[in-house]
Amino acid sequence: MNEFSRLNLLLTEAQMRKLEDSHVAVFGVGGVGGNCIEALARSGISHLSIFDNDVVSITNINRQVIALHSTIDQKKTDVMKKRLLDINPKIEVNAIDMFVSNDNIDEIDFSKYDYVVDAIDTISAKLLLIEKCQVLHIPIISCMGTGNKLDPQQLAIMDIYKTNYCPLAKVMRHELKKRRIKKLKVLSSYEKPIKPRVSDEVSNKRQIPGSTSFVPSVAGIIISSEVIKDLIQ
Repeated sequence: MNEFSRLNLLLTEAQMRKLEDSHVAVFGVGGVGGNCIEALARSGISHLSIFDNDVVSITNINRQVIALHSTIDQKKTDVMKKRLLDINPKIEVNAIDMFVSNDNIDEIDFSKYDYVVDAIDTISAKLLLIEKCQVLHIPIISCMGTGNKLDPQQLAIMDIYKTNYCPLAKVMRHELKKRRIKKLKVLSSYEKPIKPRVSDEVSNKRQIPGSTSFVPSVAGIIISSEVIKDLIQ
């Protein structure tokens, strides 16, 4: 018996070895990314690189797996790494305190990644990741907006050009067309976003989105499922 005995009842030994040998990079350790990272670790992925430059805040507690009163003000990547090592002491975790930009993206060695997950909410950074992976032929899945939504059953994997209603996806479609990127696997929702009430929270965002404990987390789980299925094909 081991941590992955129940998964091994469904997968072959070759598939289990494939997951153990694969290296997945996840950009963003928030509501979506944190749940995705944890699900990947619990699925036998033994090499993970996680990127984020934020710290846990009290407003993260309603939706982020690493957010507890005991972890407030700690770096998200550090908290996530500690949690992953408690799940699988043999896992190799590269915790990188970084916000991806034009200035630092070339510092990342993408050649060692078998899959990339984009779970960040900044359009410029998302586009940088997508362009880099397209050039290097690295599989990538990109998460569209999960804020201001209440129904996780309307989340689905689709091509970016099949999305609707999501304001983030609309901007992404426009920017990807300009860059002549013709397809991109994404996680998006068919649900029309709810307009949130104005928040008193101080942030650099134009408007604070509302969030639930279930939509971002389900999005992260669905993305992890897609990554696992793609890797073991």
